[in-house]
Amino acid sequence: MSTSIDNPHFLLRRVHSLLGLIPVGAFLIFHLWENSQSRLGAEHYNEQVVAALKGMNYLPLLEIFVIALPLLFHAGYGLVISAQMRSELLRYRYPRNHLYWMQRISGIGILFFLLLHVGMTRIQGFWDPAVAEDLYTHMQALLSQPWLLGVYVVGLLLSVFHFANGLSSMAIAWGVTTSVRAQRLFGGFCVLFGLLLAALGLHGLMGFLR
Repeated sequence: MSTSIDNPHFLLRRVHSLLGLIPVGAFLIFHLWENSQSRLGAEHYNEQVVAALKGMNYLPLLEIFVIALPLLFHAGYGLVISAQMRSELLRYRYPRNHLYWMQRISGIGILFFLLLHVGMTRIQGFWDPAVAEDLYTHMQALLSQPWLLGVYVVGLLLSVFHFANGLSSMAIAWGVTTSVRAQRLFGGFCVLFGLLLAALGLHGLMGFLR
């Protein structure tokens, strides 16, 4: 009889959850902090954030191997999990089942949001030097459109929820929180952590509208 460790699906789920924490989750935290610098104005943001990143050695390699590839695997295998989802909300009406369903749905929403966000910023900056040189003004123009600001707010909240809820679920799956009390305490921490990240992200969005 094969053990769970010999099961490829078991191993892929572990890699999927681990990449969701490091580096994808870590990058989310960094990116929200990075965008929160918008509150200090265009000059500070462009010189201290955008120029600093452009001056990093091996930035394209970092973007590909540390961010893009782990994110693609996490998103791709997340879609596989979603396709196999059997949450049965009407039959099993307990909170953990609802959170599992929301985790899968939020992941799909985040994927569409990321395609939009990366397309309008990083990819557009490849053929439009003005975007790369003055990202603050570009973001200000985008977010000045109410519908697009709404999309960014929803995308931000979905991303924060997905990360915070995934962190709580990961602790259970990896055997870090084994008792009900430990799960509730760490779940409460994840809620507070998610609210802090959401506030940081919304503060950053508002900074572009000054």
